[in-house]
Amino acid sequence: MARVTTTTGTYRPTPLQFARLSDEEAVERSREFLARLSERRSVRQFSSEPVSHELIENAIRAAGAAPSGANQQPWTFVVVSDPQLKARIRAAAEHEEELLYTQRASDEYLEAIEPIGTDEHKPHVTDAPYLIAVFEQSWSRGANGEKRKNYYVRESVGIAVGFLLLALHNAGLATLTHAPSPMGFLRDILERPENERPFLLIPVGYPAEDAEVPVLEKKSLAEIADFR
Repeated sequence: MARVTTTTGTYRPTPLQFARLSDEEAVERSREFLARLSERRSVRQFSSEPVSHELIENAIRAAGAAPSGANQQPWTFVVVSDPQLKARIRAAAEHEEELLYTQRASDEYLEAIEPIGTDEHKPHVTDAPYLIAVFEQSWSRGANGEKRKNYYVRESVGIAVGFLLLALHNAGLATLTHAPSPMGFLRDILERPENERPFLLIPVGYPAEDAEVPVLEKKSLAEIADFR
């Protein structure tokens, strides 16, 4: 196999492993996936019922399979189940959210989120058995310890989070994408290195028996797609 040397190393190609589906199977799979995905909702009331650790591990492995700029995989997923850590995170998140709702947020923003029914109280942070704190790595260390710039970081981490949410939903778990602003407290509480920035906080678990979700509508295909 021929090798091509690049500025960052050696290009090592391997034959693509790809299973072509019949037209019928492809359509059936796409319909099943769409139906399954359409059931996903953001949940704010969680049961304290334990969740298999393997489900979390497998979902993170799925997220790690996401494409990334230059294959640098600029993400870290910190899984938190310790009650004391969750309590610290909740206290910090609620402090920032209270300031957001009372001082920082514009009237336009508060009006936009009113149909969601959320406020500064975040019981999901401590109720959910797991929190997954997602961090983006703005730079990394090379093989010799040198500082190395990462590329398309936010795009890459965003795609990985999408994979993560799908994997958790596919495993029968409920999630919430929570982004308290600002989130610098996450790096401090979880003692992350200087190259990592908080990206998202995701409570994971089973919904509480009395869980409720707002009545919301998704845009139609015609509103989100332009076929030419």
